[in-house]
Amino acid sequence: MPFSHHRMRAMKLLHFRVVVAIAEQGSIRAAARQLQVAQPAMTRSLAELERELGAPLFERRTRGVVATPLGEAFIRRASLILHEVRRTRDEVDQIMGLGTGTVTVGLSIAAHLALLPKALGPFRARYGQIGLHIIEGFYPTLETGLREGSVDFYVGPDPNQRLMPELSREVLFENRRLVLCRVGHPLAAATSLRELIEAHWITTSITTEARDEIGMLFEHNGLPPPKLGLRSQSALTLMTCLAHSDLLAMVPVQWADFAPMRGVLMAIAVGEELTAPAMVVVSRVDLPLTPAATYLLDLMRLAQPRPARAPLPRLRARRGAFDA
Repeated sequence: MPFSHHRMRAMKLLHFRVVVAIAEQGSIRAAARQLQVAQPAMTRSLAELERELGAPLFERRTRGVVATPLGEAFIRRASLILHEVRRTRDEVDQIMGLGTGTVTVGLSIAAHLALLPKALGPFRARYGQIGLHIIEGFYPTLETGLREGSVDFYVGPDPNQRLMPELSREVLFENRRLVLCRVGHPLAAATSLRELIEAHWITTSITTEARDEIGMLFEHNGLPPPKLGLRSQSALTLMTCLAHSDLLAMVPVQWADFAPMRGVLMAIAVGEELTAPAMVVVSRVDLPLTPAATYLLDLMRLAQPRPARAPLPRLRARRGAFDA
C-alpha cells in the first residue's frame, strides 16, 4: 500500500479536498477559487500533506500542475473517501427526515424512456428537496464515476464485459431492438436486414467496440458487417441525425413510446428477431446507497416492462407513427 497508517494519521478531509480540487482544476490558483480559499492557504495545505507523505503529489509546470504517480494513486483514494463522506452525511440527514443531499445516476436512453417517467413522480413526491442529477450516457462513459462513487448507480444496456471487482451488476429485464429511420426514408418499406446492407448506421456506443453492437445481428443473419456512419452518445444527437439524413439506427424498443418522434421518425418493420443487451443496474459493492438513491432504484425496478418472454406488440410504420 502506498500510504502507511502512521502517515495517514495527520491527514484531514481538507487535505483530500485540496488535492482533488487541484487535480480537477489543473492548477492551485483555480482550485483555490473553486474551494473559495486563499491561494497561499491552499499552497500551505498541499505542502503540509506532501511533507507528511514524504513525496510530491504534483509536478509544477508553467501552465499548472500534473499529478505524479503517487499523486494519481492518492487522488483516486481521496475522491472515494470524499464521496463516501458525502453519502454518509446524506444518509444521516435523510434518516433524520431532513431530506437533503444529492442523488446522481447514469441512465441510458432506453432507461430514460422505459423507467424514468414512472419513477420520477413518486420520487419527487417523497424526496422533493433532494437534488437529482441525471447523466445521460452508457456504461463506458460512466464507469469512472461509478468506481469513484460520484455516480450512485447506472441503469442501461449490459456492457457485456467483466466489471471491476468493486462493481456489481443486476439484470432488470431482457430487451429487444427496432430499426429507426426518418419519415419518407427510401428504405422505409424494407422487410429484412438484407435490404438494408447498403445503408449507413448510427451506433449508440453501448460498448467500446461500436461495430460489435449491431454487427453480431448482421453476422447471425449471414450478412456483411453494417456500415457505420456516425457514433452518438446522446438521444438528441441520434434524433437530429436520423431526422435530417438517410442514416439508420437500431435502438431499444422503448423508443416506440417516445412521443417527440411521432411524425418525424418511424420504424422499419424488418422480419428478423433483433435482440438487445439486457437492461442492468451497476453500482459499487462496498458503498451502500443512501435512502433516497435506494428509493429511486426501487421505483425503477417496479417500472420495468413485462418480461421479454411475453409477446411484445408488433411494431409497424404507419403515417410516421408507431402502432401496436
